[in-house]
Parts: sequence; C-alpha cells; structure tokens
Amino acid sequence: MVQLTATPLSALADEPVHIRVTGLSPFKVVSLQASLSDEKGNLFCSQAYYKANEAGEVDLERDAALGGDYAGVHPMGLFWSLKPEKLLTRLIKKDVMNSPFQVQLKVCEPLPPLRHELSIDPIASVTLERWYVAPGVTRIQVKEGRLRGALFIPPGEGRFPGVIDLYGNTGGLVEFRASLLASHGFASLALAFLAYEDLPAYLEKVDLDYFEEAANFLLGHPKVCGPGLGIVSLCKGAEIGLSLAIHLKQITATVLINGPNFVISVPQVYHGQIRQPAPFSIEHTSTNALGFAEFYRSYEGIGAEMSQHILPIEKAKGHFLFIVGEEDKNINAKVYYAHATEQLRRNGKNNWTLLSYPGAGHMIEPPYSPLCLASRISLLLTPIHWGGEVIPHAAAQEHAWQEILKFFGKHLISEVTSQL
Repeated sequence: MVQLTATPLSALADEPVHIRVTGLSPFKVVSLQASLSDEKGNLFCSQAYYKANEAGEVDLERDAALGGDYAGVHPMGLFWSLKPEKLLTRLIKKDVMNSPFQVQLKVCEPLPPLRHELSIDPIASVTLERWYVAPGVTRIQVKEGRLRGALFIPPGEGRFPGVIDLYGNTGGLVEFRASLLASHGFASLALAFLAYEDLPAYLEKVDLDYFEEAANFLLGHPKVCGPGLGIVSLCKGAEIGLSLAIHLKQITATVLINGPNFVISVPQVYHGQIRQPAPFSIEHTSTNALGFAEFYRSYEGIGAEMSQHILPIEKAKGHFLFIVGEEDKNINAKVYYAHATEQLRRNGKNNWTLLSYPGAGHMIEPPYSPLCLASRISLLLTPIHWGGEVIPHAAAQEHAWQEILKFFGKHLISEVTSQL
C-alpha cells in the first residue's frame, strides 16, 4: 500500500517538513504535487517527478527531483515552487491568527509529456497545516492616536525585545512576517502607514514623526523590554527604516531588504525638517517582454550629483543587516547598499553585515514562500516586475531568515541579557 507522510503535519510556515513516499514499486516514477487556496480562493500549485529506489521509497530529503517545477534535491521544493493559477497573484496570509494555510500533497501517476495540468486521482494524499503564529502568541489591534497596526506578543512571562515591521508601497497592513517573528520570541509591531483604515490612500510625504511615535509606543508597552528596538523593512519600508536608524537612538538593529540609501518618490519630514526625494529618471524605466514595469535603473545617476539626497547613514548608532536580491528588477539595492556600506567604512564604522544573493528577486520573504515574480500595486496601472529565479530565490529566503533571527538575537536579546 502506498503511503505519503509529511512530518510534522502542523507547523509554522517557516519550518521545514519531511516528505516521504513508501510502498511504491521499485524504481517507479511518480508525480508529487502540492496545492493550496488562499483566503480569496486563488489556487497555487506545484509538481515534481521522482523515481523510487529499489525499496519503493521516495524521500525528498535524499532524492533528487527529475523535473517538473524544479530539479535536484530540494526537500521543500513543492512549497517554494507553488505558482498562482492567475498570473500576478501574490501568496499572502491575511488572517494569521485563526486559520492556517491548508496544503494538500498528492502522489500521482506521471502525466504524459506535453500535458501540464495536475492529476485528479491521487495514489495517496495528505493535508498539512502551515501556521503563521505559534501557540500562545497574542495579537493586539493597534489604534493608538494616529498609529495603525497589529502588535504580536510571544507566549510566556516577562518582557520581550521589540521589532517594528515595515513593508513598502503595497500599502495595507501586512502581518505574516511580524507574527512569525513573535513566534520566535520578539514582540513585533506590524505597522501600517499607507492605504489602511483612515491612513492616506497615497503618500504625499513620509512623516517620520509617525514612526517615532510607533517606536515610543512599542518601547512603552509593558510586555516590551528596552532600551533598544529592531526594525525589519522592505523596499519603501527600508528607506524609512534607514532614516529611523539615523534619527532615533532607540533603534539598535535594522534589517534593510532591497531598499535605497536615499529618499525616493516623496519628501521625508522629521520634526519639520524636509529631505527631498532624489530625481527620478523616467527614460531609464523599462518594461520586460510581458509588459511588466522595471524601475531598478531609474536612479542610475546616483553619485556625486546625488550626494544631497543620500541619507547620512554614518550618523546611525545601531547595527545594520543589508539584504540584497541581485536579480531585483524594482530597486538596484546591490548598488545602493554598496554605496551605504562604503559610506560607513569611510567613517570608520564596522556596524554592518551585507548579504547579497545572486538570482534572488525583490520580494525576499520568510522561507518556503513562493517567489512573487510580478504583481500589481495600487499606485500603478502597470504590474511591477519584482524579479528573481525560483531556486536561488528560495535558497536566499531560507538563509536570510535565519540570519535575521540571529541578527536580532545578537543585538536585541543579547543586549537585554547583558544588562541583567
């Protein structure tokens, strides 16, 4: 009898699963398939072909996929190779607290060549739960003055190091990374600043005072310990995160994922002081063969003539973790973070680590998330090409997440411990 096992059946979304098939005929070729539907009913699917050994077994930790959506030994390949049925659909968990993603795994007869649909009748199947909160994590809706967001508190007694989580111009409230951070022991504030509740639908300026209020709110919470806070940030959020690290002494550990080292799009304002955005080069904006917009060359003039727009990163007191996807087609962080680290070096600073990933795109998410190659945002009519290649992007996400957790552990948890 053919059996498909996946261990554990219920786990955090950033935890690996061990997938095995037993009871097959020796050397039989089968199709392993994964599928899930998001909260809007959008379907995501993946498949790969495997050949059983002489004992009739397939073990994804040992055996190489022969083809399909990936090839080679990739124990979690069925998860990170999930593709949307509808192009431009990003897999994103909205309700992180009350329901997991249900991932159905199947073992099927391989389909004939040139047939790309998934098999209907499985030989064996199993359903997994992929959660974005650990048991005991609590979520607190934040509506404090003008602040809007969600605060996730880890389980247990005592107080926890605090982290502010910032996404970019996609807007809304994105919670799944903050909830996973809370599952690893960090009090995490997913902070909205655009297109959420009564916040502005479009940014006319970045009011850094708003984010300073958020930092003070987080440090003042009875379940959050100080004196320092962390920031994890992507894209426009990384521009804001860098600015906060410069202005706020309470920011001691800042993760910057694929952002600029200068102000983009709209002015930044802090205590009445205005920093204007860098000039945007429309002639360097392009579209790829599918008509997706690419902005990674739009600030190619960065250099001496742009010095007035470059953020004074050397003034920051805390530590930086720069994360670069080298195939990002939205922001050329490889160039921008090279400038930022050279700026730090010139000023005698060694408070940074740079991780640069060939083949990775813009949307570097927690591990085992599918690559989002392109999607729409409310600001633009044209879809944005985020870039990336499936296998190296998946490897980058897995490595970067562990480095983020270690970085915060070193500069937030160790900082607290040293003061006890």
